[in-house]
Amino acid sequence: MRAPTPYAYVPILALLATGCPGTLDSTDPDSALSDDARTALPDSSTPDEMGPTPDAGPDGPPRDSGADAEPVDVPDADTERDAALPPPPPPPPPSGPVLYPAGRRHSPITEDLAAGLRDVATRHPARMDDVFAKVGDSITVGTTFLHCFAGTRVDLGGRDVLQPTLDFFRAGDAAGTTPFDRTSLAATVGWSASAALAGTPSPLDRELAAVEPRFMVLMFGTNDVGFRNLESFTRDMLTIVDRALAVGTIPLTSSIPPRDDSSDADARVPLLNLAVRALAQGRGVPFVDYHRELLPLPAHGLAGDGVHPQSSGGGCLLTDEGLQAGVNVRNLLVLEQLDRVRRALEADPAPDADAPRLRGDGSAALPFEIEELPFATLHDTRGSSHRDLSGYSCSDADEAGPELRYRFSLDAPARVTAAIFSAAGADIDVHVLDSSGAAAGCLGRDNQRVTLDLGAGTHHVVADTFVSGGVEQSGEYVIVVARE
Repeated sequence: MRAPTPYAYVPILALLATGCPGTLDSTDPDSALSDDARTALPDSSTPDEMGPTPDAGPDGPPRDSGADAEPVDVPDADTERDAALPPPPPPPPPSGPVLYPAGRRHSPITEDLAAGLRDVATRHPARMDDVFAKVGDSITVGTTFLHCFAGTRVDLGGRDVLQPTLDFFRAGDAAGTTPFDRTSLAATVGWSASAALAGTPSPLDRELAAVEPRFMVLMFGTNDVGFRNLESFTRDMLTIVDRALAVGTIPLTSSIPPRDDSSDADARVPLLNLAVRALAQGRGVPFVDYHRELLPLPAHGLAGDGVHPQSSGGGCLLTDEGLQAGVNVRNLLVLEQLDRVRRALEADPAPDADAPRLRGDGSAALPFEIEELPFATLHDTRGSSHRDLSGYSCSDADEAGPELRYRFSLDAPARVTAAIFSAAGADIDVHVLDSSGAAAGCLGRDNQRVTLDLGAGTHHVVADTFVSGGVEQSGEYVIVVARE
């Protein structure tokens, strides 16, 4: 087996995210297939002490004894002392986890996120750095997706900066082929996310064992969105991401295209995409907003069935003309993702020196601040010590477990959805409160989704742990707050 390319790894600055809740449930009764369709403190050690300050002695600087001696310039003592000082330490990392905001093509990769990705790779050096796996449904199976990068019909449209990454992965050996044109064991027509986890070993496990990839191109949801419970979908996706990270494979996640064939299915796409964004953010892995990039295109870059992306020129024509087709857009986005993450692992400067971060601690005094909508994140009530609320005026359910609070403001009245998807073994409920943030001001509650017409001003959302039979059902959850 070819040894992986060595990287200039640096110590990890931050963990990927909160710990996993254990093996997540990847089975549920609604998983029938459709036909197709996470701050380390800065170094607090004292800087090295200065050496002695240069001194001219009690008689001042030496002088030439000659009558015509030129005056000698005497360095200012403060200037010499300053020059002897060591450089100041770097500023401390910003507090709070990085947010993956809407309205961006790629999720940010800050230095702490890059260090987390390097840590994954350092702990699993046997993974092949120039190999990725493909995991998904028919949109991933199609031979116009990535296969063309293994051949000669490639036009990067002037994006020469991507050529080294293209060449790097072309040289990868994915069990006899390049990763671009490998036929994956974990991508099949008609699959939902649950299908990749079915069986022992599962298709996902088999593919990860077969090619030992450092990366995984992952996209599910086009089939799931039409008929599956979104909580079950989110659990499956989190399981896929966690299984990959556990063996040193870094998932590259994506939103899904519109569903132009079904208004009902398409109405659920934004919520599903926010859930994927949240779990990627929670685990600190890359996310690309494919859906956003398709919206401006004619017919959303989709073929006549309104489901599958259309290709142009074999899929690797990345000119302005070629990028009117959905397959070509995805090919470019994936190549960009691979380029960004490869550079991050090689300890290049992180692509994003700054990024928005979540402020607050989830308490009543300092709720997490939602700066803009839509908002999505992954949290865990097991790490919360906040237990101010045990019941609400809008429900008689026992919510005596730990909770986390969020706060947002509206400039004008709006219809808002707050949704929550609990990980396996957890039961976290979502509550929308008025500006008081008090239990008596509960406007709505559900175990998954609340949609309300809210007025302008401040509102609160609480993720609270349900108690069943005296047992707190605390754990991880994805929470989404968005305008309808």
